[in-house]
Formats: sequence, structure tokens, C-alpha cells
Amino acid sequence: MISLATQQSGETVFVYDETGKMIFARQGKLLGWTSSTVTIKVGNMAHVYDERGQLKFVRQVNQ
Repeated sequence: MISLATQQSGETVFVYDETGKMIFARQGKLLGWTSSTVTIKVGNMAHVYDERGQLKFVRQVNQ
């Protein structure tokens, strides 16, 4: 379960579980998160990752 996703260190997004342990980090701009997904903007695409850091799908976003 994802409890926190935060933008730090320029273009790096860090994702943490409910115990505060980092689950994964990805490059891009944080768009939002739920308890099971994180959405990160990379260029003009939104990448959606699950709670294990696996890419679920990619969608184009407006600039």
C-alpha cells in the first residue's frame, strides 16, 4: 500500500509505504497518487505505476 509520494531532488519522485520504507523512485513530475497507484509526468506522457513500481500504463497528457 502506498501511503506517500513526494517530489524531491529536482525531478525525482519517491514513493513510500505505510511504514515509511521507500518502495521505489522514478524520474519525472509527480501528478498524484492513491493507495495503489502513482502517476508521474515524463515529457508529455503520464506514467501510472502500481505499489510495486511496475508500469501499468502510459497516457498522453496536455501540455
